[in-house]
Amino acid sequence: MLTVSNLSVQFGKRILFDEVNVTFTQGNCYGIIGANGAGKSTFLKILSGDIDPTSGRVILEPGKRMSVLNQNHNMFDEYTVLETVLMGNKTLFAVKKEMDDLYADYSDDKVDRIGELQVQFEEMNGWNADSDAATMLSNLGIGADYHYTPMGEMEGKLKVRVLLAQALFGNPDVLIMDEPTNDLDFETIGWLENFLANYENTVLVVSHDRHFLDSVCTHVSDIDFGKINHYSGNYTFWYESSQLAAKQKAQQNKKAEEKKAELEEFIRRFSANVAKSKQATSRKKMIEKLNIGEIKPSSRRYPAIIFDQEREAGDQILNVQGLAASVEGDVLFKDVDLNMAKGDKVVVFSKDSRATTAFYEILNGNMTADAGTFDWGITTNQSYLPGDNHSFFENDLTLVDWLRQWAKTEEERDEVYVRGFLGKMIFSGEEALKTGRVLSGGEKVRCMLSRMMMLRANVLMLDEPTNHLDLESITAFNNSLKNFKGSVLFTTHDHEFAQTVANRVLEITPKGVIDRYMTFDEYLEDEKIQELRKKMYS
Repeated sequence: MLTVSNLSVQFGKRILFDEVNVTFTQGNCYGIIGANGAGKSTFLKILSGDIDPTSGRVILEPGKRMSVLNQNHNMFDEYTVLETVLMGNKTLFAVKKEMDDLYADYSDDKVDRIGELQVQFEEMNGWNADSDAATMLSNLGIGADYHYTPMGEMEGKLKVRVLLAQALFGNPDVLIMDEPTNDLDFETIGWLENFLANYENTVLVVSHDRHFLDSVCTHVSDIDFGKINHYSGNYTFWYESSQLAAKQKAQQNKKAEEKKAELEEFIRRFSANVAKSKQATSRKKMIEKLNIGEIKPSSRRYPAIIFDQEREAGDQILNVQGLAASVEGDVLFKDVDLNMAKGDKVVVFSKDSRATTAFYEILNGNMTADAGTFDWGITTNQSYLPGDNHSFFENDLTLVDWLRQWAKTEEERDEVYVRGFLGKMIFSGEEALKTGRVLSGGEKVRCMLSRMMMLRANVLMLDEPTNHLDLESITAFNNSLKNFKGSVLFTTHDHEFAQTVANRVLEITPKGVIDRYMTFDEYLEDEKIQELRKKMYS
């Protein structure tokens, strides 16, 4: 279907890909993974023809159509929403446009050409194109009242959905998507997961959303040391099996047959869990292809994120009564009551991200509520990871001196101690002498997590903590919060994070609050709660 032959890519002295040979076949969904900077997005741009490789070729099977999720959100501003989706099938759109132009300036000498175009249009199922595009838009939450709106008038988050509909439109043979879940809500991501899990053609996707990768992928394509290797299974299978392989590699005394038996047992356990899951049947086929010959240790480095508490909190963590907030006349939330107990890990969410940010800013004394009160338990101490952290880095301190600001003892102020701390967060050697101003978004979040670990609080507040982080950091962070013995309030677009960390769900809305002790999946799947949610936002 899609073949990459002897592909090499070099930028200056840096070799990104070295003689890559790989094939992507029909009926499979490939999750492209790799450390930050490994070249995931570059690889997709080469496949789609946006960038030329230094050498080598990309071969799409003749007669097959490739579709790419467009990253330029302003490219179609002069077209209507419906036209933008139809343009996903370039050939169909060109035929339709030529026919429309000929009809607009009709004369008898154009009859033969119109007849030829109509035959082509019929063969491409063109007469149903408008209704198919409209259905696709509606499934992605873009109602009929938007379909004839110019793209230039659509707000950013809705444009993303239109471009997603454009990529999916017309059943392309090869579908290429870079971070397709960005700016989507959980319901829309769920729809996309189901759509792709039952998709018959070839899909290549880069995503930081592990729940999404697990739901749609039959294979993981790992970019490592300039090569790309396919592994059968989804992201969780790749992660857990590569961790097991790395552990086995270190066990010099263990016999080969014992290691083999351990790997076989791991595959059996994993397959049983997939068989019990609600995943689409097509994705269950992948478990038939799992084999121990493919399991290899990975060279990936995972940060050591460990949250300790300086002291254990008492039973009373936080009491919120009648809290309300608005911005420029828009009610973000009101009548929020919350009595948070020890050990509660609460996922706080809302359809309006401004609401959750305002909630944290009020609890941290950075913003005044319109109404209501809140009281922290006297045995609590809190640390907060804000969604916007730029104010922490408006200085010229090296990372060593930056982190030292939150040291509590002489030992912690020692340079060797601070460098060791930064090393665990993958800032080694000279990197520890960078200043905050030159850091990437992901590096800044890793610094903020280091600060939180230094503070050793017993209550953590996290506003979209996985933004900018790579899969390795997200996975380590997720595991750390699962093991944290204190209490947590957090907001995230990462489904896996919400499902595996939270034991309570708090949804704050303009008409009040929904508060339930249950897992995140149970909350999303509860029909009575879904009815209540509709009323709360109506």
